[in-house]
Amino acid sequence: MGRRETFIAFLALAAVVLADNAPYKPAPSYKEQPAAYQYQYAVADDYAGVNFGQNEARDGYATNGEYRVALPDGRTQIVTYNVADAYSGYVADVRYERET
Repeated sequence: MGRRETFIAFLALAAVVLADNAPYKPAPSYKEQPAAYQYQYAVADDYAGVNFGQNEARDGYATNGEYRVALPDGRTQIVTYNVADAYSGYVADVRYERET
């Protein structure tokens, strides 16, 4: 075996020895916090005919909100939604308003 092969074998052996002596570190754990937030936004541009917005509030699983979108036929679609808890699911009320 030549010098080069001996050096490569030495490096491989050193890597195995060093890897075996690495201290054990468990994966970090994080305490899960319930989600809590509130936001809203709106865009109204009469020139481009854009009119939409949304608001939502959440505290743990309890979530409620509303969004509105101007449809091409001149109506505005308004969706009001809520989620009471982890088991009730998403409940939405959809209604339409006509622009006058």
